[in-house]
Amino acid sequence: MKRETVVLGLGNPLMSDEGVGVRVLERLSALAERYPLVEFVDAGTGGMSLLHLLEGRGKAVIIDCARMGIEPGRIRRFTAEQARSVKRQAHMSLHEADILNIIDLSRELDQCPDEIVIFGIQPKSIRPGQELSRELADRMDDYIDSVCEELDG
Repeated sequence: MKRETVVLGLGNPLMSDEGVGVRVLERLSALAERYPLVEFVDAGTGGMSLLHLLEGRGKAVIIDCARMGIEPGRIRRFTAEQARSVKRQAHMSLHEADILNIIDLSRELDQCPDEIVIFGIQPKSIRPGQELSRELADRMDDYIDSVCEELDG
């Protein structure tokens, strides 16, 4: 049986800051005992597998690198509807088309969670490499706190 809430860490950890969602997820997974109704999933670069991960959930929290035109390392919380409205003006995420298309498809199939929250983290560097930039690495505790606040509701 699936847990009520799923936290999905997205990104490619081989492309520096692009992997921040996966890095945050790794840290959050260590807190799993604190959140028995939450499943923490490394969703990699997304794709159709996200559809199955969303199905049957009440809430989904997605953590991903997002180009938002703000200071590198900053985190923002938004909903799928807000991302959709901004998407027409500027690309919010390196995976946005996939994520938003999957969310739309899950709605069409009546499998979408009632609530979807996206945490976007502004990258500094998207290039081959496994290390986060200092701007993101130094704020890792802030990212964990933001997601935990969401989960604590």
